Amino acid sequence: MEEIVGSAFIISLLAATIRLATPIIFAALGELITERAGILNLGVEGIMLMGAFVGFWGAYQMGNLWLGVLLGVLVGALMGLLMAFMSVTLRVDQVISGMGIYFLGLGLSSFLYRVTFGVRAVPPTIEGFKDVPIPLLSRVPFLGPILFRQNILVYLALVLVPLSVVALYRTTWGLMIRATGENPRAADTLGVNVFFIRYLCVVLGGILVGLGGVVLSTAHLKMFWENMTVGRGFIAVAIVYFGKWHPYRTLFGALLFGGAYALQLWLQAMGAPVPHQLLLMFPYILTIAVLAVVAREARGPAALGIPYRRGEV
Repeated sequence: MEEIVGSAFIISLLAATIRLATPIIFAALGELITERAGILNLGVEGIMLMGAFVGFWGAYQMGNLWLGVLLGVLVGALMGLLMAFMSVTLRVDQVISGMGIYFLGLGLSSFLYRVTFGVRAVPPTIEGFKDVPIPLLSRVPFLGPILFRQNILVYLALVLVPLSVVALYRTTWGLMIRATGENPRAADTLGVNVFFIRYLCVVLGGILVGLGGVVLSTAHLKMFWENMTVGRGFIAVAIVYFGKWHPYRTLFGALLFGGAYALQLWLQAMGAPVPHQLLLMFPYILTIAVLAVVAREARGPAALGIPYRRGEV
């Protein structure tokens, strides 16, 4: 009996780990692509919040989850475009412009939520995405319940990781992106449109980050509340450094955070004799501890955070 309980616990914990890591996977992949092109976007948290709100609003008002996803992706693209305009065209300091995007998303999502839904004792909810077991694979012992009984957005996140590896390391576009982030002047000399590549990557990154926010409001919590990301956007930025700008390592970092979050939820549910505030801090403390060890050896793209000016030596 104890073995069955133990096995059931491990399966449920690992399944929850993947599910809770999904928003981070989308956001971290978006930030990874952005940084690979040489742009540091610290506005990930704000874009996630806007994606979460707009995705929930669309699903709630229109009664269609996929319309909510489409709207969340669209607002992510628009905020990515704004970030690209400030950092690539205006060449504003990327830390300042990123924080501006964050505060914009934080304030605008809260404002629009209050204008749309008002202040309610019980927040509105939606049905949300349901789990879609994959035939045959979902019946595989142990791995089936963990990997193949998730919702469609989880599957999409897991598929995007190897696709991003292929795109970055096996295609001409990937080579141009990496060259733009490492040495934009040399890339420009070879005919690569550095400005277009950076715009494209920041907008694409915004789309993925917005999708990460949509997952939170339409698949996980099935509701929206102010500042519901609670730092996941900044965690995604940190995980890119942890993963040393490689998708597979970034996936591992997202799963590490998801596992820590799932474990603290389980400990709270079991009534562990630990203050719940300390349990809530656990995933973030773990992230800081891991970064303290890994970040010293991390080396990002050489031109990361440096505006490119054509013609200057």
